[in-house]
Formats: sequence, structure tokens, C-alpha cells
Amino acid sequence: MFSKACEYAIRAAIYIASESQSGRRASLKDIAREIDSPEAFTAKTLQKLSRSGVVVSTKGAHGGFHIVPEQLQQIKVSKIVLAIDGDKVYTRCSLGLHDCSEDHPCPFHSRFQPVRSDLRQIIENTSLGDLTSGLVSGDTFLKI
Repeated sequence: MFSKACEYAIRAAIYIASESQSGRRASLKDIAREIDSPEAFTAKTLQKLSRSGVVVSTKGAHGGFHIVPEQLQQIKVSKIVLAIDGDKVYTRCSLGLHDCSEDHPCPFHSRFQPVRSDLRQIIENTSLGDLTSGLVSGDTFLKI
């Protein structure tokens, strides 16, 4: 459903959020290592997250990426998805057909609509705080 870039962006945001809750900033190198992503790719992804206001980038010796802990419940996964993939997760044809629409549906269109609707509900109502709590407690993981 999400592009690979979006998957990495969500993972990066969760990792940064967990570090921020512990009062630490995360370096590019640490983020790339923890989400198992190439550094150059991670840098581009973080730049988009920074521009969209999901993460804060601080330069210098004590710099890195962080998220204000008080904002973790306000930042929804949908904000990350929109920053990286735009709205295609809601609009793209599940079979990849360019002309698929309500008026001109593909064979899978009507069956996929409930999935798309449920996905929208989930990502618009799930915050970084929701996803970070399991990581901090050790109940969930980002990297094998």
C-alpha cells in the first residue's frame, strides 16, 4: 500500500519519536542503522519529513533529528504518508491502472474500496505517540 520510501519514513519517525521521548536527538547515521535503510535515502526522506513539520532538524555538534514529545499525540501517520506519497494511497488503483475511477472501475475497484476506507481511518487516527509506546516498552520492534 505504501511506497518503500513511505515505509522508511514511518519507521524513521517512530525511531526519532522514541529517542525524543528519552531526551535524545537521533543522528542520520543512527536512524539509517536502526531502520535498516541506506543513509543517502534516509537523508532525503528526513528532509521531506522536516519540511512537512513532522521532525525538527538541528545542525551542529549536538544536532540531529527530534520531535517535541508533547506533539507525539498530534502527529498522525497520515501526515507522514502525505509528506512522502501524497494522497495516492487513497486514490491510486489497486491494480495500477491509470484510468480506474468510480465512473470507470477496474475489476477489483469495488472490492478494494472498503480496504482503502479502513486504511484512511487507521492512518488518520493513529499518532506517532500510539506507535512509539510499544517501541519504548519493548513490545514492538523496528528492525530484526
